[in-house]
Amino acid sequence: MTSDKARPSNAAQTASPAYRLAALDQDFLLSDARRGVRFHLEYEKAEEALRAWGVRSTIVVFGSARIGENGKGEHARWYDAARAFARIASERGGAKDADHDGLRDNVIATGGGGGIMEAANRGAHDAGAPSIGFN
Repeated sequence: MTSDKARPSNAAQTASPAYRLAALDQDFLLSDARRGVRFHLEYEKAEEALRAWGVRSTIVVFGSARIGENGKGEHARWYDAARAFARIASERGGAKDADHDGLRDNVIATGGGGGIMEAANRGAHDAGAPSIGFN
């Protein structure tokens, strides 16, 4: 048996970036070459959260963030229409109450901003249903 004093040090080897596990190597993960992997992880993280929350399907609502509830001219009308649409879709589409499997369908999803997106989130809230604001 060799004593610890006689054993060569492997400190240089274990300190090398090549020795790090890829999943724990920030330089590797944040490199330009791993951009696709990072995108995949971002999408998968959101998908996993939705599955855990019981969301089977969504209705995505896009629209201008500049349209307010008390906007000028047609703006208020479009805000009200988006809010009404989201309320109706939430009440009738399966988002309000989970089914027998604990899953929700047609959950309103927006970019989480103001304007039309805010109106859609408020419409789901008016129905007592959840909504999602992705950012």
